[in-house]
Amino acid sequence: MKDSEIKALVVLLDDEDHEVVSHVEEKIMSIGTSVIPMLEQEWESTFNPIIQGKIEDLIHELQFELLKERFIEWKENESDDLLKGLWIVATYQYPDLEPDELRQPLDQLYHELWRHMSEEMAPYDRIRVFNEVFFNKFRFRANTKNFHSPANSMLNAVLETRKGNPISLCAIYLLLAQKMDLPIYGVNLPNLFILTYKIGEESFYINVFNRGLVFTRDDIDNYLESLQLDKKDIFYEPCSNLDIILRALRNLIVSFEKLGDYHKADEVKLILQKLDDQYFSL
Repeated sequence: MKDSEIKALVVLLDDEDHEVVSHVEEKIMSIGTSVIPMLEQEWESTFNPIIQGKIEDLIHELQFELLKERFIEWKENESDDLLKGLWIVATYQYPDLEPDELRQPLDQLYHELWRHMSEEMAPYDRIRVFNEVFFNKFRFRANTKNFHSPANSMLNAVLETRKGNPISLCAIYLLLAQKMDLPIYGVNLPNLFILTYKIGEESFYINVFNRGLVFTRDDIDNYLESLQLDKKDIFYEPCSNLDIILRALRNLIVSFEKLGDYHKADEVKLILQKLDDQYFSL
């Protein structure tokens, strides 16, 4: 469709006939996400608040469709790229966010961290040094004051403020560890996302939310007993990148519900339904 035709459609968004407006909205939506830049230009050029409001609604709907498309593509073809999955999560709140806005600060952190690490170090020594740099030099920490803030699930915000929740702090720690070729993976522990350092049969666990506290399988046993939960393998073994993204989305749903923003919570639930094959059996 030509730009002039799209402009003509936008003008009709202020038509007095609701059927005409509804038809125009359907027509614009049918064009797909490629029309977003044009709609943004039209929003900037018009001084009609009604048309601006309609354009904002259309852009949000189209961006949400784009978000769902990106998530499905990631799940089916790119789930080995955790950073991309976390970038897609962040674009829900920051639709103009570019992947490099996450990649560049992570690269900077990696180069600084690399200077302090040595391949000759034993596993526990590596984590001791990693923790020293991550928490004392980089100053990453738990956001206990605003634990349910949606920003805690947005990697760009966490990289900027250095404050996050268990999943986002673990994600940054994990991404840096992967760049260092450390055998560190996520673990889906109930109520707390953690990491494991695992080489063959040797393993220990890292609580990033508690400044990288190192603990053992016995500690997990005790934790599960305190919650009166069965000792399932998933509470000890590495999880997938998809599991990490699903957990981030569940955290985001809780955050929006705590704020009373049920519309956004419902939108994130729709994404979760598309990504989680077990969603309806939970």
